[in-house]
Amino acid sequence: MRARTYSQAAFEQAKKVIPGGVNSPARAFGSVDCGPLFIAAARGATITDVDGNTYIDYVGSWGPMILGHAHPEVVTAIEQAAARGTSFGAPTEAETKLARRIAAAYESIDKVRLVSSGTEAVMTAVRLARAFTRRESIVKMVGGYHGHSDSMLVSAGSGLAEHGVPSSAGVPGHVAAQTIAVPYNDIEAVGRAFANYPDRIAAVVVEPVAANMGVIAPVEGYLEAIRQLCDQHGAVLIFDEVITGFRVALGGAQQRYGIKADLTCLGKIVGGGLPAAAVGGRSDIMDLLSPVGPVYQAGTLSGNPLAVAAANKTLELLEKSDTYRTLEQKGASLEAGLKDAAGRAGIPLTINRVGSILSAFFSQHPVRHFEDVQATDIARFKRYFLDMLEQGVYLAPSAYEAMFLSLAHTQQDIDKTVSAAYNAFCNIR
Repeated sequence: MRARTYSQAAFEQAKKVIPGGVNSPARAFGSVDCGPLFIAAARGATITDVDGNTYIDYVGSWGPMILGHAHPEVVTAIEQAAARGTSFGAPTEAETKLARRIAAAYESIDKVRLVSSGTEAVMTAVRLARAFTRRESIVKMVGGYHGHSDSMLVSAGSGLAEHGVPSSAGVPGHVAAQTIAVPYNDIEAVGRAFANYPDRIAAVVVEPVAANMGVIAPVEGYLEAIRQLCDQHGAVLIFDEVITGFRVALGGAQQRYGIKADLTCLGKIVGGGLPAAAVGGRSDIMDLLSPVGPVYQAGTLSGNPLAVAAANKTLELLEKSDTYRTLEQKGASLEAGLKDAAGRAGIPLTINRVGSILSAFFSQHPVRHFEDVQATDIARFKRYFLDMLEQGVYLAPSAYEAMFLSLAHTQQDIDKTVSAAYNAFCNIR
């Protein structure tokens, strides 16, 4: 039994001064009925808690650690930037270099505004879309998470393709009413939204690969149909690539699926492990941003020199020709191993994978919609999570999250993970 005495004590102390003891709800481990790990250090593909337990890490800070933890070249870039000053509140050439690098990777991006979080990127994109179209309503997908701004904390109402209701206290009803929530991978529902609210929809906001309800790939024709509907109705297509950006391809899901968005929200990997994000897109929309346009957005720490240094170095390393082939191979190896282990143990398992992100659902049925995720065996996942943790494999503490592979994961790490999974599957039959 792995001792977690110090983590438990640290959690009790944290709860005295931090609401719930954590600074982001996903860290609380509430979905798996145990206290969170408090982390002391991480390197490569492993993470070590305050009790000295080391785990193979498939959370990767929820996605950004695509190179692995504490990559020496990224650490050096951060150290060199810190020595020159940690924040200026003024322009730097490194920001322009990063913006050019992002635009070069994404054909759909002409200009970039750097911000400090994915939430801020989506909030800015929505504001731009409303200004550009002079409309107010937004379409989002049920189960999709786009940060905690008011317009995005919305769930579906009693029927499909109708104005939503707040999914958080503190979100005004009249704000939520401007967001229409429809099922992911249901193009007919998007069409009904446009039919029900003609000339009122400013934008469709969608993760091109859903990754906040577990990993769900778009069904054939889905993204193309949304693109066509937005063009037909004069709405802005916003791709939330906070997770998929620079993860499933250098040019994100847009490169992988051949679809161009009008605005793209990026985060996670764009920060190279530090807090940074970006919104980018067509010049005619982006030029509505202040100081050249009427849409106000500002941030003292936007383009922070440490984060920009980490981002530039991370993207530079990802630009190497074999990066995504290697990540694809690692993802395929893990997927095949987990499927084989589940089959040998007699456990029904459905694995959804896109490149180096995947989800293992305890279900014998395909998982293509949020309702499918909700119908999986969540109780079995909890037991699986705890068993894997005990064996030294750190998974996201929720059945609704993804596993993230990095370039630092070795075949030995994958083999150990598959062996642990087989043991866990046998224990939870």
